[in-house]
Amino acid sequence: MSESSNRIVTLPNGLTLLRAFGIPLFLWLYLSEHQRGWAFVVLAIGAATDYFDGKLARALNQESNLGAMMDPTIDRAYIAATVIALAVEKVIPWWVVAILVLRDLWMALMLAIKKSRSGEVFQVTYLGKAATFCLLYAFPFLLLSGDSGAEKLFHIAGWAFVLWGVGLYLFTALQYSSDALTNKLKGS
Repeated sequence: MSESSNRIVTLPNGLTLLRAFGIPLFLWLYLSEHQRGWAFVVLAIGAATDYFDGKLARALNQESNLGAMMDPTIDRAYIAATVIALAVEKVIPWWVVAILVLRDLWMALMLAIKKSRSGEVFQVTYLGKAATFCLLYAFPFLLLSGDSGAEKLFHIAGWAFVLWGVGLYLFTALQYSSDALTNKLKGS
């Protein structure tokens, strides 16, 4: 990151903030209003802004420490909100929620260890991005799943992404843990 990495007001950070406001909107639409379609639209917009905020930051040379911190935090919050909402509505079992929550708690511990040893945070890996990608796609598909023809396809696709995403999520936890404990992983 450049000298401007301490900037707060940037277009990419604005997109990231907009994405954050989508979380309570999604929960309200899905849990209170039972509007699966509109809840899906909110998740789709969240996924698009997740993609574009990083692209814009690099293209406009507006990468920032705030954006680097907010982006993965909001990703986790979207995943958590969606997973909990789907579990509440009995679309997914609570064991999926438990795995994801325990993994994130473990990663918070590993991050604290890494920061105490090196003063650095984890460099996001391609597999880490792939895990997040799978999970960010899995839950919107499950949101649209049901008993009719197309809804069954959403169910199959959603569970395929869940299984790959959880598997990669756990595998990358091992990689990041190794990095925290040995300080060897460098953004591969």
